[in-house]
Amino acid sequence: MSVSGRLGELGIDLPDVVPPVAAYVPATVHGDLVYTAGQLPMVSGALPATGKVGDGHGLVPAADAKDLARTCALNALAAAAAAAGGVDRLARVVKVTGFVASVPEFTGQPGVVNGASEVLGEIFGEAGRHARSAVGVAVLPLDAPVEVEVVFSLT
Repeated sequence: MSVSGRLGELGIDLPDVVPPVAAYVPATVHGDLVYTAGQLPMVSGALPATGKVGDGHGLVPAADAKDLARTCALNALAAAAAAAGGVDRLARVVKVTGFVASVPEFTGQPGVVNGASEVLGEIFGEAGRHARSAVGVAVLPLDAPVEVEVVFSLT
């Protein structure tokens, strides 16, 4: 099944490509690979949550951050599709890198980044299995709780 067909089957509408917040492009093609810039969990031009991931008052719960990582992955897919000339030109997910702005004692970064990995797996099936890094960081642009970048291969 095509990627566009699978998106339709899952009821997923890709968002508009998020405009860059600095001097870069959302995605670039090199050879048979598409590299996305780090994608924030923007929805309609705004972050639905800001701050650090962790447990406690004023922190972004890990479950919410996992949902935000899913949004980041869909933003990355939209950016890659725009750069590649369509979502059906994307053959597989090669690598996912997730950054989680978290308090020092939080060690659940892999679970948060699963939000990105799982949705890409739902969309691409076996071709969605990928290498991955999940990294805890002190702060992300615009105080986003999570940022995800993806490398796709082309058909």
